[in-house]
Amino acid sequence: MGLFLISIVLLIVGYLIYGKFVEKVFGIDAERATPAVELKDGVDYEPMDWKKIFLIQLLNIAGLGPIFGAIAGALFGPAAFLWIVFGCIFAGAVHDFFSGMLSIRHNGASVSEIVGIYLGDGIRQVMRVFSVVLLILVGTVFMTGPAKLLASLTPNSLNTNFWLILIIVYYFFATILPIDKIIGKIYPLFGAVLLIMALGIGGGLVLKGYTIPGSVFVNAHPKGLPIWSLLFVTIACGAISGFHATQSPMMARCVTNEKYGRKVFYGAMIAEGIIALIWAAAAMAFFNGSEGLMAAMAKGGQGAVVHTVSTSVLGMVGGILAVLGVIACPITSGDTAFRSARLTIADAFNFGQKNVRNRLYIAVPLLAIGIGLSQIDFNIIWRYFAWSNQTLAMIMLWAASAYLIKYNKLHWITTIPAVFMTAVSATYIMQAPEGFKLSTAIAYPGGIIVAIVVFILFMAKASKKQKDVGAKSINA
Repeated sequence: MGLFLISIVLLIVGYLIYGKFVEKVFGIDAERATPAVELKDGVDYEPMDWKKIFLIQLLNIAGLGPIFGAIAGALFGPAAFLWIVFGCIFAGAVHDFFSGMLSIRHNGASVSEIVGIYLGDGIRQVMRVFSVVLLILVGTVFMTGPAKLLASLTPNSLNTNFWLILIIVYYFFATILPIDKIIGKIYPLFGAVLLIMALGIGGGLVLKGYTIPGSVFVNAHPKGLPIWSLLFVTIACGAISGFHATQSPMMARCVTNEKYGRKVFYGAMIAEGIIALIWAAAAMAFFNGSEGLMAAMAKGGQGAVVHTVSTSVLGMVGGILAVLGVIACPITSGDTAFRSARLTIADAFNFGQKNVRNRLYIAVPLLAIGIGLSQIDFNIIWRYFAWSNQTLAMIMLWAASAYLIKYNKLHWITTIPAVFMTAVSATYIMQAPEGFKLSTAIAYPGGIIVAIVVFILFMAKASKKQKDVGAKSINA
């Protein structure tokens, strides 16, 4: 368990040192009024205590991602720890910090609007569609999955459609009501449960003397699937996830001071990384390596793994928390997905949301689409989410780099992870079964070439913009 404990320490140190460095590069202004204060409307712009916002942000970005994704990533062995630690510190937390802080700087703007400001109107239009489609996919899957699980745990009369209707009703109110009425009240509680559950599992692993087999630098995947780039897409929410960029603007509208940005945005991602580390370690240690883990997953997926580990390490209480987490976590990510979709559309059309009627104009069609999609087999469509999720993260990082270059700041803190995620996304779509199904001999160099070309084009355009700005300053 030595590597596991070292990884936990590295994440905490990363928050304290690199997080502070990123904050300094961005340049927070504690005297600057935030959207929560300037634009308070009692609906989406609502000042909240940063500790409550932190827990809401954690639950918004987490859901089951750092649990199910980390368990699937554990099939690659201890190498998963390296991606979670370094991915989280240098990519994921930086991505979340900039998506939140740039939203604060632009009146709580959605990710598509932020990207448009710094990368151009053309990509803004693409991102508007791209992000809304992604959010609807997330919301739909996170209503059908819990409904099916609840149906399996209750009498036959309470079938999947019964639970689906209840979840949809909840989604409706969570999407249109002021953020402090439902989300602000129950999310901090569920966020705390998510943390307590993970810390209980982690403590149990250490105290009961579990060990993690396998070498860090050996691909331990039972089927021999390549680490590059599958590991980096499989473990998304525990390291970096574009979905987070759609969630941060919601909390950006509630932060009362920029000095809380590192705690809320960078800090929540670090906390999620710790949760992912714990579940990756639990999956490897409890089932004696990746082969045993794969056999356990074959019997009931990640949900069965979570239940087995929780009841074994924490007893009956752990079993209850496990079931609660598997049901509540996706629901609490699904409702904020629809809420974020509402805000994204409202931003795109400059359609004020203080009036409940305006919220209904957007929310009702969104939920209707979700209901329609819930009746379709999502297995094929959902596989594309993995790629689109990391592609969204890549785009957000490039937008952050454009911001830093524009204001003559150290852009490499976002440009390097942007190049890396470009290579990951390009390689994945080239080699994945739902992509071009190319061999690694073609996909590997192909992905790297794409990343290099994008980097060169970006830097050329950024350099031209800097010269134009300089010329205007001289003429002025």
